[in-house]
Amino acid sequence: MLTAFGRGIWLADGPAPVAVAGFRYPTRMAVIRLDDGGLFVWSPVALTDPLRAAIAAIGEVAHIVAPNTLHDLYIAAWKRDFPARLHALPALIARHKAIAFDAELSDTPAPDWAGQIDQVVVAGNAIATETVFFHRASGTALFTDLIQHFPKDWFTGWRALVARLDLMTADEPAVPRKFRVAFTNRRVARAAIARVLAWPVKAVVMAHGAPVTSDGAAFLVRAFRWLMR
Repeated sequence: MLTAFGRGIWLADGPAPVAVAGFRYPTRMAVIRLDDGGLFVWSPVALTDPLRAAIAAIGEVAHIVAPNTLHDLYIAAWKRDFPARLHALPALIARHKAIAFDAELSDTPAPDWAGQIDQVVVAGNAIATETVFFHRASGTALFTDLIQHFPKDWFTGWRALVARLDLMTADEPAVPRKFRVAFTNRRVARAAIARVLAWPVKAVVMAHGAPVTSDGAAFLVRAFRWLMR
């Protein structure tokens, strides 16, 4: 269930796609082992017994992170099953009164992972606010919804047409057009992405798409060229 991706980082795909407005989305999470041995779980997928066992084999979950305002489907179950701190953006915390959150995400890394994982909140988007993370040891940037990529035959019928027009099935991972249009405050978004582009990124992991495993910094320049003009 867990696949090593780099130094101190593992990936796991969800057991089944999730449906949003009739579109099927595969899911992916990342697990990072911090210097103190605790595990940082990014964008958790559905928790299964094999996944639970795989995680127990590498460490103890210390932090559960909901990186944007859309990826909240499984956080309650993870919080219930692990004595870990749950981190989310303020808007997501406000929406889930019944979940016991422990900390708000911001541009400042939590003390437990400062110096190991950098982060930037990309605000100014009407669809979602997203926290982008950068794991220094592996050179990996983590994106949830801002960058997506699906096989060209993933969708069928009219959904395939919509996905093509939205750049979800472009030749390489891209920011979907709906997210581009939804950036109502591009000044704020440009400032955030400028910080992301300054990271020495080697690889890019996204929740909905195969990872980019080489020349990550150059790829991100291409992916956000439309915004940074």
